[in-house]
Amino acid sequence: MDLVEIRRSGARSCRIGTEEWFTGRVEIDPLFGPTDASRAGGAWVTFQPGARTAWHTHPLGQALIVTAGVGWAQSRGGPVEEIRPGDVVWFGPDEMHWHGASDTVPMSHITVQEAFYGSPVVWHGKVSDADYRR
Repeated sequence: MDLVEIRRSGARSCRIGTEEWFTGRVEIDPLFGPTDASRAGGAWVTFQPGARTAWHTHPLGQALIVTAGVGWAQSRGGPVEEIRPGDVVWFGPDEMHWHGASDTVPMSHITVQEAFYGSPVVWHGKVSDADYRR
């Protein structure tokens, strides 16, 4: 019989999002990663005001669960959408998108995505200030 595995809060190392894939200050707290039995991984991500991801895709899609603050998200060609605590955002497989905090309020979300051939994400170019502004 397998025992439950508990990963205690604060036991994981937080990392700062790299300038290559993010604009502004972004803190990434890994929650869980792929295992032998699952391709799913997740993280708790906090964006400071004005911070955002670069354009990117996920080969098997991505779910965001907004936990705090006010953020923005956009699929390529669509409008910039406001996201708030309790909102669940789904980006389909290979859907080009970005997400981050609003320009004045931080935003945190939990992200869940699956790895496909070892990678859960494909990064593209930075989101311009013009694209970011609503």
